Amino acid sequence: MRLTIERKPVKVSPDATRVIARYFFNGEERAVELIRKILVLDKDEVFALVSPLLQDFSKRHRNITRKLLRNCERVKRYIDIAGGDFEKMDEFCKLLIGSYFTHEYSIESAAFFNPSVIPDPDQTNLEEGQLRVIISFRAVGEGHVSSVAFRRAIIDRNNDITVIPASNYIDEAEKIHNVIYQKHLFLKKAQEADINEGFLNDVTEKLDDRFDYEQLKGLVVEAKGRTSDAKIIRQYNLVLALSDSYRRISFSKDTDISDRVIFPISDFESKGIEDARFVKFTDDNGKIYYYATYTAYDGVHIMPKLLKTSDFYEFKTSPLNGAGAKNKNLALFPRKINGKYAMLSRIDGWNNYLMYSNNINEWDDPVKIQEPKYPWEFVQLGNCGSPIETEAGWLVLTHAVGSMRRYSIAASLLDINDPSIEIGRLQDPLIVPNPDEREGYVPNVVYSCGGIIHNGELIIPYGLSDHSSGFATVNLDTLLDRLKNGG
Repeated sequence: MRLTIERKPVKVSPDATRVIARYFFNGEERAVELIRKILVLDKDEVFALVSPLLQDFSKRHRNITRKLLRNCERVKRYIDIAGGDFEKMDEFCKLLIGSYFTHEYSIESAAFFNPSVIPDPDQTNLEEGQLRVIISFRAVGEGHVSSVAFRRAIIDRNNDITVIPASNYIDEAEKIHNVIYQKHLFLKKAQEADINEGFLNDVTEKLDDRFDYEQLKGLVVEAKGRTSDAKIIRQYNLVLALSDSYRRISFSKDTDISDRVIFPISDFESKGIEDARFVKFTDDNGKIYYYATYTAYDGVHIMPKLLKTSDFYEFKTSPLNGAGAKNKNLALFPRKINGKYAMLSRIDGWNNYLMYSNNINEWDDPVKIQEPKYPWEFVQLGNCGSPIETEAGWLVLTHAVGSMRRYSIAASLLDINDPSIEIGRLQDPLIVPNPDEREGYVPNVVYSCGGIIHNGELIIPYGLSDHSSGFATVNLDTLLDRLKNGG
């Protein structure tokens, strides 16, 4: 018999008005011809075109002029080819050129789903029994490109949830390359990403054991200049794209959490940043970080990656390496276990694995701890976010797939000192798609990337058929009692 859950009336749906201004490029030949047409316009014509454009789009973007000037600078080489002089060019002309190389992208026009939830670092000015949280979502727009977006919410003493409305603007992070790479880890991940070993050696033999992005970029550009073979150039581009997977990104301090979107930047995540599982991690020294494991996807390769922040303004991203960092569904435990980092994974696509590491970026020796057992999970079993520590053990939300590819959400309980030991597993799902939840981009799916405990209940944010998101709660003691007594 299934446990009683309470579905909250709150729903978070995709909002097509949430747009970012992105660089738009339609090929070198067309770029040069377009710029030539703009360069023959006189100053009055340029101003007459730019002025209403700025008035219109300044209502939709914070500091649109900065974005247009930045995109104009990106086509500086083509301006020179077209006969212009970027350095002497009038600012209004730069703005007009930039506008032709910019387009709006609605980050959540298609879907806003698969949420995870963690406590907000700021818990000030709350009433007794309230908790402020940050909810991450997988936002999907044109071309089914996924990014990570955020909302802030308040959970009150009755566990009713108020999601704070998003602000008027949304911004991508600034891209910053100031990461130092370890050569052996970089080479290991490059081989896992199917980059030809010969090309790797050609580029990296001149690098020290530790190097930075600019050093690597210089060597790649030099190597690319020695060939015109498209296949070889693609291999060099993959080397550079992999280096771009290690980066630091930052958001302006005057942005709200809902203003910030982590959008794909590197080629290895060009088709999406999928299903971020955020967790509040407490280090042995008491220092708190917020990590998220997520899947980078380029249309062919799957690359598990790690996101790290302490304030949600500055983020560091890096690939996860090793035999255990395969496929999707990695979830980090919120603290070390017996002195080591611990992670759940689903490397074969349908069973749950456990692994330990001394290095948070290297994961080997995965051990299978769970496999499908009941008919509603025969197809596959995986986690729904990071394990949650309780007095009874590690509470793990799971997702399962049964007949008709119907997804459901359930739960397991693992031993607190040895999570390879399963104390109990629910014999029936917690959440299955209701009739009003089963229609969407992918029908018959409920899915979560992480829940939270508050006021004696487990609160589960979950995606509805890959379209929107809702919330459900279940009494914690009742759930744990069921798990301790065999499910």
